[in-house]
Amino acid sequence: MLIFHNENINSKFNGTIIDIETIGGFCREHEVDDSRTYSKLIPTIFGYVTKDELNIICAKGKSGLEKLEKEATKILPTLKRPIYAFQSRFERGVLHHCYKYTLQIDGELNGASYEWKGNACSELNIPNYDDPFNNIGKKCIFAWLRGDYENSIKHNRSCLLKERDILLKRTYRKPDNLKIY
Repeated sequence: MLIFHNENINSKFNGTIIDIETIGGFCREHEVDDSRTYSKLIPTIFGYVTKDELNIICAKGKSGLEKLEKEATKILPTLKRPIYAFQSRFERGVLHHCYKYTLQIDGELNGASYEWKGNACSELNIPNYDDPFNNIGKKCIFAWLRGDYENSIKHNRSCLLKERDILLKRTYRKPDNLKIY
């Protein structure tokens, strides 16, 4: 089963910002620019925001993960370019290994590799957007595993809105290199 969250919004940017939440662990034996670092992560939530809408799809339990994959792989080729992500290595690596989908990201929203989103939001005076986990994604993992889908979706929503504001206030940079294996 899947949970869908959709909102009409009014933003002043072209393209799409994506953000995913995952369970699993990183493969630390690989270099940071090696896609295999993300090969053991499994998406639980797929969210994206455009200038007109915000959409989130959440797998309801592990039984919904395959349905999430089918839904996300239908949507990914239809996303409006340019495509942005806060940590593009993460999204590209996870999508490549879990969904066998290689996504080209046009712009990276972090100011430098591995910048914490909380710091960017503080520096740019971006609100929390009711993030129940205050920019700590690991808390979202635990909430989703306990079946707290409502707060997991709220976290993804807040991430998308924060990333939109980062794009509008600071713009973007060239995505970090990721070697696809």
